[in-house]
Amino acid sequence: MPPLTELSPTEPSQIGRTAPEGLALYIHWPFCESKCPYCDFNSHVADSIDHDRWAAAFCAELDHFAGEITGKTVGSIFFGGGTPSLMNPATVEAVITAIARHWQLDAQAEITLEANPSSVEANRFAGFHAAGINRVSLGVQALDDSALKFLGRRHSLREALDAIQVAAKTFSRFSFDLIYARPEQTVAAWRDELTQAIALAGSHLSVYQLTIEPGTAFHKDRVLTVDEDTGAALYEVTQEILEAAGMPAYEISNHACPGEESRHNLTYWRMGSWLGIGPGAHSRLQLEDTTSAFHHWRSPDKWMTAVETEGHGTAKRTTLTAEDDHQETIMMGLRLREGINRQNFETRFEKSFEEVVETSALNNLVKDDYLICDDHSLRATSKGRQCLNAVLGQLL
Repeated sequence: MPPLTELSPTEPSQIGRTAPEGLALYIHWPFCESKCPYCDFNSHVADSIDHDRWAAAFCAELDHFAGEITGKTVGSIFFGGGTPSLMNPATVEAVITAIARHWQLDAQAEITLEANPSSVEANRFAGFHAAGINRVSLGVQALDDSALKFLGRRHSLREALDAIQVAAKTFSRFSFDLIYARPEQTVAAWRDELTQAIALAGSHLSVYQLTIEPGTAFHKDRVLTVDEDTGAALYEVTQEILEAAGMPAYEISNHACPGEESRHNLTYWRMGSWLGIGPGAHSRLQLEDTTSAFHHWRSPDKWMTAVETEGHGTAKRTTLTAEDDHQETIMMGLRLREGINRQNFETRFEKSFEEVVETSALNNLVKDDYLICDDHSLRATSKGRQCLNAVLGQLL
């Protein structure tokens, strides 16, 4: 395949743009109808859910943090999980209303909800749109019924196709996820599936390589993914096909037409400030001259009890050291094709890249075409993004 085009340092609008000003809000809904065998997210199956109680708890935690975080404009809200499309639209509306009551909501705020593409949940899209959602992210995961069954998904291909159609008609922006490197998956079959996905996609597509995480059913059952060479070939054909379709990777697993990137997720990767609400949610808040990290209780019951007795579910709060902060900035920023802007980094930390990484490793990674480090930015090449964990292990 031809080499992928790297972003040119002469394109400053695309290289290491600053982290979005303001605040991003993440709301974690921890419930699913069933637990997928590959999933290690904080998701739980419950016999019954008191939706009014959950709405009140989310709003109570927002009330708590509003007293500490002031003067911010909210640029994005993301309902993740779990399966947020199992929420009542009234709960979503209550949360958005509470956010708008406490902070200025940007007129162009991106408000995303993750959804399963079942027929039942697709029928609720109009209600979510009326509640304030303007973007959905569909957990399609595969365009093949046998693969969906293997992945433990409860929807069929027909339901997925119907849900994509409803999403396209209901929301101005939508995206869906696919998982590749499934056992025995071939490059030819994945090429066909991606071609079908492009015909269905709007302007954003997320493609994740299947990994077997400890604690999952796949790990317990010792499920194997494709071999390393096939995995690399699948990754390369993904980049080739989606770039040719006008949706290049702006992050390791995320592809979009220019200007259609997930604004919320860019806040994470550019190390902006975000507040996480709900069980197991994390936050990174730049308060005055420090970065504070919050971790909420992971158990839904424990989080709920804490919120109802103390007003919030924070289990741990720490102030990041300067070393923690700049290492996180590098770890997150190198996931992006644009990389990390040198001037912004040096202004924030009063240090250069060369002063906070292993210099000999940096030089070797540049020489071996895993990284580019110049006057404009530090960024990974396509080759480097393919094995970023190993690159970071050497660099940091």
